[in-house]
Parts: sequence; C-alpha cells; structure tokens
Amino acid sequence: MFDHIEELVVEHAELERAIADPSVHADQGKARTLNRRYAELTPIVRAFKQWKQLGEDIVAAQEFVAEDASFREEIISLNAQREELEGQLRELLIPRDPDDDRDVIVEVKAGEGGDESALFAGDLVRMYLRYAERRGWKTEIIDAVESDLGGYKDISIAVKSKGIAELGQGPWARLKYEGGVHRVQRVPVTESQGRLHTSAAGVLVLPEAEDVEITIDPNDLRIDVYRSSGPGGQSVNTTDSAVRITHVPTGIVASCQNEKSQLQNREQAMRILRARLLAAAQETADKEASDVRRSQVRTVDRSERIRTYNYPENRISDHRVNYKSYNLDQILDGDLDAVVQACLDADNAARLSGQS
Repeated sequence: MFDHIEELVVEHAELERAIADPSVHADQGKARTLNRRYAELTPIVRAFKQWKQLGEDIVAAQEFVAEDASFREEIISLNAQREELEGQLRELLIPRDPDDDRDVIVEVKAGEGGDESALFAGDLVRMYLRYAERRGWKTEIIDAVESDLGGYKDISIAVKSKGIAELGQGPWARLKYEGGVHRVQRVPVTESQGRLHTSAAGVLVLPEAEDVEITIDPNDLRIDVYRSSGPGGQSVNTTDSAVRITHVPTGIVASCQNEKSQLQNREQAMRILRARLLAAAQETADKEASDVRRSQVRTVDRSERIRTYNYPENRISDHRVNYKSYNLDQILDGDLDAVVQACLDADNAARLSGQS
C-alpha cells in the first residue's frame, strides 16, 4: 500500500548523512533547505517504520494462533493499531503547502466600528502574541499605529519559530487560517447605554520572504518620507523618519513609522514589501491557489467575516468549518490550538477527498 514510501526512507537516510557532514553547514542556505526536508520526512518515515513493524508482529502472532488462542486478541489489537497508523500516513502524505515551515508577518487592521474596532484589533494582537508565546515562537512588532483609546488602527508583527519547525508546526502552518475578517459582538467601553455593538477587524497573514527569493530593482521603487504620527495625529517625533515604499510595477505599498530612524523604518518597510511581493507572485504563479489563501482578507467588511467573537456568551464561532466553543476568554488568552486544529482538519479532509 505504501511501497513508494521506501524511496522517502532512502532520501531521509541520505539527508541524515548529509546534515552530519560539517562541510554542508558552510552554506547556510543549503543547510537550511536540507534540514527543512529532513524535518518534513521524519514523521513520515517514523510512522512507516512503526506500520511495517506492526505488520511483522501480526504475521508472527498468526503463527502462534493454532497453539494459543489468546493470540487472536493480540492480532485484533495489532490490526487496530496498524489501521490507525495507515490513517496517519495518508494524512502525512497529503501534498503540503510548501510555505508551511515559513515564518510569517501578521497584519491586523481596524475596520468598521471606529474606536471599538481598534480596541478589538488590540485584543486580537494580544491573542496572537500569547499564542506565539505558548508555542515558543519569537515575535517582533515591525510597525504599529495606535488608536486614541489604546488599541491599534494598523499593526504588523513578525512571528518566527526557533530553529527548524516540525512538520505542520511552523508559524505559517498554524496561522495561515487566521487571514480574514474577524467580527466582535460586545458592549463597548464607550457605550453608556449598555447596548451590544458589532464591529470588525481584518487579519492578513503573509509568509515572510527571504532576501534571495525576491529580487527588487531599486529603480522600481518610489520612496516617500514623512513625519510619523501617533494617536490623535500628534507627532511622535519632529523629523521625517517615517517611510512609505511603493513598488511601482505592482502598486504594492509598505510603510513603517515605528522606528526612530529613517534607515530602520526603511529596512522594516522593505521587509513587509518583500512578504507582500512574495504573496502576490505565488498567487500569480498558482492560479489554483488553495481556498485558505484565497480567503485572506481584502476588505475589512463585516459581511465577509470568517469568525465571530461573542463576549456576552463567551462564545467563538468559526464560520468556515462550523466550529463553536464557549471558552472565548481562554482563546483570547492565546489558547488557540483547538480553533486552528479545526481548520487544519477541514483542510486535510478536503485534500484527502481531492486525492480519492
């Protein structure tokens, strides 16, 4: 059933030998590529070896059935374990998103709802920061525009794994389903009548591009500098340190005002621009992009929501996979794995049905 995995076992062994060679690590790019492939194959090879061993154990047990009937129960148990491993192997062999082990840039933008939307954007940011902390990822705020009440009008956060992530455990693999419009239902702090309001914030998740992947001609860039501003339009500093970079051929824009120097803001804006150009290039190259990527937010409109956060009921609902739970407080504290897993399971089911 899984004869073709033998080729992957051979490749895995070759990768193990290559990674152990000190000379390979002189080229960091090559070493990173080898380590990523090794991490991708390891769970497949591990499960396959267990599956084969169970097959051998079943054959051995069958030889003793005539002498000892108790081996029948052992065979039933072994067969059940083997069937479970077969299911795991089928899932592991599903064609993977090549970006799954990438680091990401998460952008959160306030939408309809004014100050309340910005406050909710702040809640989402804290949720993602705490989720990243739970998973041992590093985070860095690249740029942020705060609102008067302490939320965010717009914020970009880099999320990085420490070392090579296990298969399906990298920042993109876990966070790519967050892209879309998030709707909140609650009584705003600004509401004196105690009325329930609905507002929305948008989330965009981009796999972070490495410098070598995206070639940008400096002649294609228009760079504008301006004075950064904080809540209420107050000047953050008195120099033109904020930077806006426009990639003229595509019209893609990235800006940064978070750093104190123009040079630092330019570097951060280029980082965001590379990620956006990579995402645009991938979508152009792959006209049959996955539904997950197509679902990323384009406009922060409440009618295009992917998820609702209902505070009075302590309920969260993901409308794409019919997920619902009543532990919103825990989820906002970063306990996001169950919601993410529901999206992953739905995606895997769709990929499996597509293969059959």
